[in-house]
Amino acid sequence: MPATLFRNGLVFDGTSDEALPGLEVLVVDGRIEAVSDRPIAARSAEVIDLRGGTLLPGLIDAHVHVFAINLVASRNETIPLTLMTAMAVPRIRAMLDRGFTTVRDVGGADVGIRDAVAQGFIQGPRLYVGGPALSETGGHADHRRRTDSRYDIDYNANAFVFFSRIVDGPEDMRRTVRNELRKGADHIKVMASGGVGSPSDPLEGVQFSREELEICAREAAARGKYVVAHTYTTEAIRHAVSAGIRTVEHANFIDEATARYVTEKGAYVVPTLVCYEVTAQHGERLGLSRFVMEKLDLVNRAGIALLDTCERAGARMGFGTDLMGEMEYAQSQEFAIRGRVQKPADILRSATSVNAEILQEKGRLGEIREGALADLIVCEGNPLKNITLLAAPERNLRLIMQGGRLHRNEFGRA
Repeated sequence: MPATLFRNGLVFDGTSDEALPGLEVLVVDGRIEAVSDRPIAARSAEVIDLRGGTLLPGLIDAHVHVFAINLVASRNETIPLTLMTAMAVPRIRAMLDRGFTTVRDVGGADVGIRDAVAQGFIQGPRLYVGGPALSETGGHADHRRRTDSRYDIDYNANAFVFFSRIVDGPEDMRRTVRNELRKGADHIKVMASGGVGSPSDPLEGVQFSREELEICAREAAARGKYVVAHTYTTEAIRHAVSAGIRTVEHANFIDEATARYVTEKGAYVVPTLVCYEVTAQHGERLGLSRFVMEKLDLVNRAGIALLDTCERAGARMGFGTDLMGEMEYAQSQEFAIRGRVQKPADILRSATSVNAEILQEKGRLGEIREGALADLIVCEGNPLKNITLLAAPERNLRLIMQGGRLHRNEFGRA
C-alpha cells in the first residue's frame, strides 16, 4: 500500500484539548510513521491536502450489536443464522461509512464475523467480540416464554437464541467463560441487572451472585481478557465492579458516590444514550410491549444526568450506542446528545483514546501518534468547536482511512 502524507489541516490527536494547526502526518504500511510540526520529506508518499479540515483518529463505538437485525428480538425466531449474517452485512458497512473504524460488540457477534471483516470478506469496522451475553435464569438475556421451561436450547437454531447463554452457578460460569475464551472471545459480557428489552425482569434487579461474577472476572483475567457488565442501578454497578468487572454499560441510575467507586476501582462507564431517545420515538410503532416502553421511559429520563454525575466524580467514560434493529441509523447522533452536557474534547476522547484503553489497545488505536494504526478520519470544519458536525457524517466526513487503506476520499491527491 502506498505511503500517504496529510498536510494543511487541523490535527486532533485523541488526547488533547484542541485540534492543532501546522502538523503533518505520514502513514506508511498501515501505521502512522511520523507526526511533525515541520514539513515531512517523503518523496514517495501520496500527498492529501486537507484544505483546513480536521484530521482525527478513527472513531470507536464500544457498545454495538452487529447481529441485532430487529428491534423486537422475538422476530428473530424464524431467521436462520446465515440469513442473520447476510442482513448484518449492510449494518456493519454503514458503521464504517460513519467513521467508526473500530467497534466492540457486546452481545452476539462471534469470532466468525470478526474474522470475516479482518480477512476482507465484509467491509466494516475492526471488530472486538465477546460472543453470546451470559444471563442467569430469568435474567436480562433469558428471553424464553413463560410457558417454556426447557434448558436444552439449540443455540444454533435461529437468530433469536444465538445471542445469549443461560448460566447458573459458579461451575457453570467457569465452564462457559473458559469455553468462550477458548473460541477466541476478546471479552466476556454478563447481564448483571435487569434491562429494558427483556420481557420479565425489572430494571432494578441485581443479577448473578458475587461468586459467579468473581469467577467470570478471574477466568477472563487469566487469559488477559476482561468482563463487560450490563447494569443500570447503583446496586448493580457496585455489585459488578466489586467482583472485578472492568466496564459497566448504560449505568443510567448511577449516583456520584458509585461513580467515584467505579473510578477508584479503575473501571470504566460506557453510556449509551442515543438508543433510548430513538427507541422511545419509534418503539411502540415497531411493536415493543407496554412493559418495555415503560422501562424505556424511566432510563431515558435518567440518562442525560449520568454524564454530569460521572464527570463530577472523575469517572472514565467510554462511548457507546447500543442500537438495535431499525434504530442503527442513529449511531452518530450520540455525539449531539452528549454535546448537551459535555465539552467536545471530552466526547472525542471518549470515542477515541478512552475507548482504545477499554479495548486494551492504548497507543495502538484511538490516537494520532507514531506507531499507532492508521485509522483516520477527516471532518469538514472543526468538531472541537462544534461536535454536532460528527452527527452528520454523510455531509461532513470527507475521508475515512482504516489501517492505511482509504475507504472514502473526497480530496483526491495533491
